[in-house]
Amino acid sequence: MATHVHHHWQFRGNNDSGIAHRVLRLMFKNYPGSFLIRLWDDSMVRIGNGVAAFTIALKHVKVPRDLILFRDPVRLAEAYFEGDVEVEGDFNAAMGLRYYLENLQLPFREKLGLAFRALTLSGGNKKQASPSEQVINLPRQNDVDSIAFHYDVSNDFYRLWLDEHMVYSCAYFEMPEEDLNTAQCDKLDLICRKLRLQQGEHFLDIGCGWGALVCWAAKHYGVQAHGITLSRNQYDYACNEVKRLGLEGRVTIELRDYRDLPQEPTYDKISSIGMFEHVGLKNLPCYFSIVRRLLKSKGVFLNHGITSDEPDWRHGVATRFINRHVFPDGELDTISNIQKLMEDAKFEIFDVEGLRQHYAITLRHWVKRLEEKHVEAVRLVGERTYRVWRLYMTGSALQFEQGATGIYQILAVGREDGLPVLPLTRRDLYDVAGNNQNLH
Repeated sequence: MATHVHHHWQFRGNNDSGIAHRVLRLMFKNYPGSFLIRLWDDSMVRIGNGVAAFTIALKHVKVPRDLILFRDPVRLAEAYFEGDVEVEGDFNAAMGLRYYLENLQLPFREKLGLAFRALTLSGGNKKQASPSEQVINLPRQNDVDSIAFHYDVSNDFYRLWLDEHMVYSCAYFEMPEEDLNTAQCDKLDLICRKLRLQQGEHFLDIGCGWGALVCWAAKHYGVQAHGITLSRNQYDYACNEVKRLGLEGRVTIELRDYRDLPQEPTYDKISSIGMFEHVGLKNLPCYFSIVRRLLKSKGVFLNHGITSDEPDWRHGVATRFINRHVFPDGELDTISNIQKLMEDAKFEIFDVEGLRQHYAITLRHWVKRLEEKHVEAVRLVGERTYRVWRLYMTGSALQFEQGATGIYQILAVGREDGLPVLPLTRRDLYDVAGNNQNLH
């Protein structure tokens, strides 16, 4: 029966469809799994053997033509954003197409034959995007615009899938099955404990997001907390949170660039959580130098951020996709390069903790929550933005699971004469069983 259906699919459809059947089978002949491709005329192409993990529906002849000519996963993703491609079944498994296309190597004659056949596809009557439409999401150089592009989508949109504190950074899981709200509270408290926050200290959070950490630090550790952000939406939300929690006078929020802070030793403790990814590699020496100047003698700095397994933010599928659709101007580097830049800025590094497993789990939570709120998300931001975020976070989860992307908390002090004011051991960080239950 399966063989009969296979041959039925093979010869069904118009000329464009028939060509697409042949070239798609050839293109995916070495694909290690099994999936189905539904063409615009409802004919089907089976790839691989066994039960299909997912179905890719190609709504227009333009999609296989571009796929064959360019073999570019970013183009396939963009076709999904625009509704020219639909994914049915296991979305996570469908993401594996990226790696297959990225690594596809064909003999020259096969490549030439595929290209020739692809060029015979008519392309139909679908309107082609103008050059201005095609670059609508290309990176912008202005920092405020870049931050707004990512963070000012809609506070209500982020609220759909973030935790109750609106923490948009890696959570900290004691156990894999822990719920997201608990894990984010545990992350906030771990940062405060690593910084050894004390009553009355002045604490700065660079890139404070929606204000969760500064509010947590002031409420539970008695510090005078100051948060800065470039996102107008985050600023408005954080200011309202400060009022709602009755923390006026203990927490201040500013819409300000870190480079515009008075560069004098003002703060006992400084954190930067999920912010330095936006700084840009060429600006990191300046960034760390400014943080160093803002820190008082014997002060402590915690930098929490995403890293790459390759240096210098090399051009590739992931970098093109992220900079075009998610993080304009965002750039990552290796953990070793980041540490060297911190040392060049006269920081002494004390602790480095990798949280890659934690971010993989965090992203899986976010994707699940977003998918569960599909209808509400589309009402708030539209189908295209929903699809961008669904694909971005699913792909990011895979990156963390496979080790191509990492995330680290680096605890450092300003390099100076004398011993730092830090405990001799790290026992104080983890001997807190039962002590934080009332914090959640």
